[in-house]
Amino acid sequence: MRIAVFGTGAVGGYFGGRLALSGQELVFIARGDHLRALQTQGLRVESLAGDFIVNPVQATDDPSRVGVVDAVLVGVKAWQVPEAALAMRFLVGEGTCVVPLQNGVDAPAQIAAVLGKQAVLGGLCRIASHLAAPGYIRHTGIEPYIAFGELNNQLSERVLRLKAAIEQAGVRVDVPDNIQAAMWEKFIFIASISGIGAITGAPVGIFRQLPETRQVLKQVLQEIAAVSRGHKVSLEEAVADRILAMIDGMPAGTMASMQRDILEGRPSELGSQTGAVVRLGLESGVATPTNAMIYASLLPKELRARGELNY
Repeated sequence: MRIAVFGTGAVGGYFGGRLALSGQELVFIARGDHLRALQTQGLRVESLAGDFIVNPVQATDDPSRVGVVDAVLVGVKAWQVPEAALAMRFLVGEGTCVVPLQNGVDAPAQIAAVLGKQAVLGGLCRIASHLAAPGYIRHTGIEPYIAFGELNNQLSERVLRLKAAIEQAGVRVDVPDNIQAAMWEKFIFIASISGIGAITGAPVGIFRQLPETRQVLKQVLQEIAAVSRGHKVSLEEAVADRILAMIDGMPAGTMASMQRDILEGRPSELGSQTGAVVRLGLESGVATPTNAMIYASLLPKELRARGELNY
């Protein structure tokens, strides 16, 4: 398959690198120092699943020079999706599938508003990785995993082709019976650890252990699960408890990407994660007081990182 990775950071770069290594035709859309490193040195990945290097790579900052591809893996930050969708139009033809891998649940609708609903799949991924240096990705935890599917949950030929390509790359992949439910489950997980992690400044092993922060974590999980029910998402009643057990099994030093961004003074996915919980709760009439407190507490830092506040 001919596949474009739009946003070749820690997530898109890892999965795209695995696909390129397996023989798929990959084009990486990147920018700045990272792009220059990809073009001159290739892509280096240090991974718990085995280190590898892809060199040479096809990489550009101009999607119009790439042309139509079979699939687009969208690896930009959630707040960058609307702008990225505009640039992706050069990559999308009649049979192209666009797979958002963002945290949160807003990306499919945002992309569909620009490219049309027929181009878009629902999607999610799980991996703990970060960009250690230009052209260099470090995978530090969580078995890499991708799930995607048609928004109507029908099993299409393009979904099966992409699934086969990802399996060939040695990455665990799934086509859930209900992709919306799968995305919401990931949303409950990531928004909870991101919010608690950012407000405490502590890794997961600390805030899940202390009784006080563990109780706040439980409240956050329960609120987001209630919001999912308010939006008629088909998740079991005990989903918050199951996700808490998953968090208890994570490496103690794990820090979510939103947490890292906020702690390091960069624009983050606060609005697409904790902020989205508050917004979606208001839309469905579900109270989210704990998430609202976390969002309000982190908002000044977010606005400062975006240049909208100076203090």
